[in-house]
Amino acid sequence: MLSTTLRAIRPCVRRIPGRRYASHEAPQYNEPSGYLFGEKPLPPGQKRVKEDWENIWYWGMFGSMGFAAVMLYYKPDTSIQTWALEEAKNRMEARGEKYKYEPSSSSS
Repeated sequence: MLSTTLRAIRPCVRRIPGRRYASHEAPQYNEPSGYLFGEKPLPPGQKRVKEDWENIWYWGMFGSMGFAAVMLYYKPDTSIQTWALEEAKNRMEARGEKYKYEPSSSSS
């Protein structure tokens, strides 16, 4: 009985063959042209015109790299070895000991 009901409903359902609702059509991309970044070489004597975003990108990218390099160069030393050396020097000074090595003079 159920199969006959389904057969009766099926012709009423309108189907569109080959339609997929979540696929968003075929992927769109630029075909490879063989030119660097897809730009054709300009005729002799012409200069390339930069797009609006290019200067902002150059200044932002290389400026941030330069800023990061300067900040890394002047970064404070927070290693455990440096802290331990300073702590040992402070403790030895508090006890009255010398923390620098001074060779004893031999009287030979």
